[in-house]
Amino acid sequence: MKLIRFGAERHEKPGILLDNGDRLDVSGFGTDFNEDFFGGNGLAELQKWLESNKEQCPLVDRKERLGPPLVRPSKIVCVGLNYAKHAAESGMEIPKEPVLFFKATSAIVGPNDDLILPKGSQKTDWEVELAFVIGKKACYVHEASAMDHVAGYLLHNDYSEREYQLEREGQWVKGKSCDTFAPLGPFMATADEIRDPHNLKLWLKLNGEIMQDSNTSDFVFGIPKLVSYISQFMTLLPGDIVSTGTPFGVGLGLNPPKYLKHGDIVELGIEGLGSSKQNIKAMH
Repeated sequence: MKLIRFGAERHEKPGILLDNGDRLDVSGFGTDFNEDFFGGNGLAELQKWLESNKEQCPLVDRKERLGPPLVRPSKIVCVGLNYAKHAAESGMEIPKEPVLFFKATSAIVGPNDDLILPKGSQKTDWEVELAFVIGKKACYVHEASAMDHVAGYLLHNDYSEREYQLEREGQWVKGKSCDTFAPLGPFMATADEIRDPHNLKLWLKLNGEIMQDSNTSDFVFGIPKLVSYISQFMTLLPGDIVSTGTPFGVGLGLNPPKYLKHGDIVELGIEGLGSSKQNIKAMH
């Protein structure tokens, strides 16, 4: 299944995306795509509900805004420097164990919502990433069973303000958490839809020019390792998002570096997970 949420910001309804591109309103199922849904066998129950209710589900206009495909989770855990070539372009060594940081959940927006540059920002950068959603509480999980805790996958642009991230005292979180810095979607594909998450093409364009063009096969740490590793330090709850890092081709790594400005257009996508587009706007 492909889960979507649609409608005005903060008033989104749950839906599903069919293979023919139709969008169905499944709000009649009675629950949104939140922690209780993912943790309470909601995916299987929704699938069963659709068997007898699909024909009665209203069609959603394709022009309707798409919101983030799940309700704001308890946390977004991000993995830094998880592609070998990206570590090199950042001038950093390949990490010996995963580098973790948080991104504020208040940064989450829909896939095609505007990216708003923070006040005074000069160094906002792009990062196409594969993210996955936790489907079952994970605490001290072994790698062998880690994939049982993954509900599905989605596209994430981990926007980063590099001055805030790297030149201001403290953790990376300051450069990662500005409003609109976490566009998610267009949909969440359930785990069974993605044959091999460790072999997916991912790309990003800036004003029509390809900036990032890579494959998740360049991961330093795969998804079973990430689930197991993170769960040694914190409990991952159903609906939590883990973003697996970005490949080479970010603005920071260019010579000279290149950053986003008002009027730019960023488009990105991952094989099997659709594409998104953000218009870059300066904050007024």
